[in-house]
Amino acid sequence: MKPIRYTDNMINEFLNDKFWTQELFYDFWDRNAREIGDREALVDSKYRLTWAEAKKRVDAMAISFVEMGIPKDARIIIQSPNSVYGFLSRIACERAGCISLTVYPYLRQKELEYMLEKTEATAVVIPHIYRKFNYLEMYADLQKRFSHLKYFLLFDDQVPDGAPEGTQSLPTMVNTRASRPVDEKILEDRRLSATGDIALLTTTSGTTGIPKLVEWPTAPRVCTSKGRFDIWNLNKDDITMAIAPHAGGAAGTLTYFAAPLAGAKTIMLEEFDPEAALALIEKEKATAIGVVPTHLIRMLECDTSKYDLSSLRFIRSAGGYLPPQVAEEAEEKFGAAITSDLGTQDMGSVSGCRIEDSKDLRRRTVGRMLPGNKVRLLDKDTNEKVADGEPGVLYFRGPHAPAGYYRDEELTASVFDPDGWTTTGDIVKFDQECLWILGRAKDMIIRGGQNIYPAEVEGLLNDHPKIASVAIVGYPDREMGEKCCAYVIPRADQNFSFDEMTDFLKSKELAMFKLPERLEVVPEFPAVGDSGKVNKETLKKDIIDRIAREQT
Repeated sequence: MKPIRYTDNMINEFLNDKFWTQELFYDFWDRNAREIGDREALVDSKYRLTWAEAKKRVDAMAISFVEMGIPKDARIIIQSPNSVYGFLSRIACERAGCISLTVYPYLRQKELEYMLEKTEATAVVIPHIYRKFNYLEMYADLQKRFSHLKYFLLFDDQVPDGAPEGTQSLPTMVNTRASRPVDEKILEDRRLSATGDIALLTTTSGTTGIPKLVEWPTAPRVCTSKGRFDIWNLNKDDITMAIAPHAGGAAGTLTYFAAPLAGAKTIMLEEFDPEAALALIEKEKATAIGVVPTHLIRMLECDTSKYDLSSLRFIRSAGGYLPPQVAEEAEEKFGAAITSDLGTQDMGSVSGCRIEDSKDLRRRTVGRMLPGNKVRLLDKDTNEKVADGEPGVLYFRGPHAPAGYYRDEELTASVFDPDGWTTTGDIVKFDQECLWILGRAKDMIIRGGQNIYPAEVEGLLNDHPKIASVAIVGYPDREMGEKCCAYVIPRADQNFSFDEMTDFLKSKELAMFKLPERLEVVPEFPAVGDSGKVNKETLKKDIIDRIAREQT
């Protein structure tokens, strides 16, 4: 299936510049099976597979898909908790020339109806029951509305009584098929083009609450994975660990995409529990973990001194805002560097910090541009290029971007121009070769004609010992147009005053016009969905309501 956005000129450009290759992710599994076949590749609570064993199961699974009658380019939904067979099914889809869509286990009928309708999926790979929820029953009900859904492949060893026609045990199917030879030519004939075929779909949050689908060939994902394992210094002696779901970027980028390129082993934590996570790091001697901030915070609430975490060298936290104080505490207690980067499912990866970068750069920047990315910083109002060293809205173009939204040319054209330029809407500046995020263009505060970038003030206030978290928003003012309000969550058992805030910021030599003119101390921030990101639109409405009440 041809990608929706890439032109021949674009493909040739990235191939000629050596940013894209014709490599598929399977090629790295195949290489590892040949070169380090006896080393462990994947581990969960049930399985421990070497690269050779994993490759053999992938081939068996892929040829089984073909022999079942699943055609090339068929869409297969994988709704999997962290597990060895969840990983294997993803790579087996690519090997069989199918398009995988890996989704979070918590999605239910509303989201899945849209995905089934949009993709016309032929098969689903699921647990029978997980966290007391019956996935097989849900999909059997969905099949009544979507007749193209023909196959239910279970992670379980047994198919339950009364299961719908087309239900099979994935491990049983694979074990049976692995005992017979696989005709490599059949699979090679179905090989996807790394640049000319969609290989996988990912989901991204939509404004309506229904996830959007983003289509990817393998070339940009391999390109980004190479960039990531370079800045992380990944190698075959690393042991990566998925604490966050492998379906998402926080753990998936590290474990599913980057680790096989380096030949690194991956450990799967199926069910998050902070003590269990710490114990597994110790047991498996993990060197790199993928988490969302909530996981990190909950692990820090434990007595980490009970565990030997000395194997850890870096932590990949993504999928939400990580307060600097939490990052500082985690680095101290885990003895590992925390990385930061910039990227979105919609637009691709932009930049990243290196493990060896200073704490200041890793806390306050999103690192250097990834290889091949081109950048323009444009004035928010005039759309003209800003002077060197000045802040501007980030526009970028490069080999790390997806092909667009699945089968939706109109939506794709609203994000990428014909030459491939897009914007995250962030206002940024370059300093020390790194990208500093100053705020979203829509969040910039203009006070008396002077620009205030919330991230700049937030970054300073986050260093205050009494503050746990801070968010800066603007509010209307008749004289100045807008003024600045600081919402602050204080640390436990701490009080924080307006005078303390202004005295602290003055000590940092911040320009007077940037000082917040209101302080609101709150116990928590509203979040955007389940992302963990602060919902500043809600805070803007809150401060307007507070001012209105004061004036009545």
